[in-house]
Amino acid sequence: MKEGKSEKPIRQLEEIEKEEIRDLLNAGWMTHDAMWFSHCVAEFGIEQTNRINRAAVRSMAAIEAKRIKKLLGMRTVESYDEIRHFVTTGFGLIRGSFMRFEFDFPGDNLFVWNVPRCFAHDGVKRLGQIERYECGIVERIIGWFEALGIGYSIDPAPNGCLMHRQGKCEMIIRLQAS
Repeated sequence: MKEGKSEKPIRQLEEIEKEEIRDLLNAGWMTHDAMWFSHCVAEFGIEQTNRINRAAVRSMAAIEAKRIKKLLGMRTVESYDEIRHFVTTGFGLIRGSFMRFEFDFPGDNLFVWNVPRCFAHDGVKRLGQIERYECGIVERIIGWFEALGIGYSIDPAPNGCLMHRQGKCEMIIRLQAS
């Protein structure tokens, strides 16, 4: 050990905060996702990568929604309040600290999604593929709603990358809640 520097004590699992664990797991998942996307673009091109990525995210989200529902002990996710609870708690479970998004449930069966800064947009832009990128992030939300049997409509319709096309990623999702 060098003079003047102190080593941090070795930590035990029980001493690590749940937010730190969530961030570690998210960092691993996001690194894998970015490397997978990059290698697929290099191997197959952006169109095939978009198609596979969106399908994979949506099918993963369907499984994830069922797991979250079970973890929360929810028998149904049908009413607006149940949907709000599911989404709010679900994002609380899976959201890494680097994920910059906001959402609101202002009433009238509306879910408002806003992403002031998008890690996927930034990463795909660095790859030089933003012009033809099809958002995979919104597929997670759609996958949740579809797996839970919740009807919805999205305005504007997710087509390409809204951050790139419009300079912002904001969507209003009208839910068909009971």
